[in-house]
Order: sequence, then C-alpha cells, then structure tokens
Amino acid sequence: MGLILVRHTRPDMPTDFCYGRLDVGLPNTFQEEAAVVHRNLPAVGRVVSSPLQRCRNLAQFIARKRGLPLDIDARLVEMDFGTWEGRPWSQLPRAELEAWSQDFMHARPHGGESVAMLKDRAIGALADWSQRQECIAVVTHLGIIKAACAGTGVEAQHFAVSVDFGGIMALPDNEQSP
Repeated sequence: MGLILVRHTRPDMPTDFCYGRLDVGLPNTFQEEAAVVHRNLPAVGRVVSSPLQRCRNLAQFIARKRGLPLDIDARLVEMDFGTWEGRPWSQLPRAELEAWSQDFMHARPHGGESVAMLKDRAIGALADWSQRQECIAVVTHLGIIKAACAGTGVEAQHFAVSVDFGGIMALPDNEQSP
C-alpha cells in the first residue's frame, strides 16, 4: 500500500566522518529526537528497520509507542564504505575520491560497495516490502533513501537528494519497484 521512508536520528558521530556501515551510537538527545519523529510520522501498520542501532533504536521506539510489529531487514543497511569507514572525509586519499567522482555509480576505491550495488540492494528490499497490504515505515539511512529516489531518471542527480536526520519521505508507488 505504501512505504514511508524515515531517516534515522542524529548519530553520535562528527558530521565530517564517513560512517556507512559503522554501527555508531546515539547521543543523549535521542529520546527527544525520536519523539519528534514519532509525532510527525503518519499512520502505519508495521515498522521495518536497518539492523544498525541508529535505525533500530528509532524503529523500536516507534513500534513500541504504537504497538506495531517490527521487522529487521539487513538489506536496508547503509552503504559499505570499506577502508573509508570511521575516517574524516578530509583525510581520505584524494586519488580515491577522484576515482569515485569519475565513476560515481560503479567505482569502489575504498574496497566496499559501489553505489550501483547499494541501489540494487535497496530497490530490491523496498520492492519486496511494497508488496505488503499495509503502509510501512522503513527506518533506514540516507544512502538507501537516495537509492530509492534514483529508481528512475538520471541516477547521479537523484543521489543529490537530501533528507535531514529524523526526516520522513513518502515513497510514491511508481518508485517502489525497479
């Protein structure tokens, strides 16, 4: 019936660090941030989450407050940035960043996952969940949300989409399947 994409709340990590699959914690403001997300989230019948704690904790908060079932889907985890994980963006090798910018969709200079791999994984997971006969809140990461937006059109432009921490985006039905 529909997917509502929810970006996790602010992690306890400096903004200038790369932290895709790194399972970072949450700051002491989590409860307040989660309450805002909960208030702004429309009615849903189920909550699905990435397994990383920055998503899982928010998903558990929402599911508990609303008495909803919660599913964890490993396909909704953020992009694997390989050797870049946990490092400041400013300290990443310039040659690797240039290689990534020259072939944004397919380059893997960090040894992790390519953007194309992330997109395929995300689109597959979201297509599966969209087949359900209920509206679902999908608590996930910005990379997954960008990949969902890149389901049609010029991918590099759609990957420029931004959603704030705790942001909510309804995914139109025509973008839920590959």
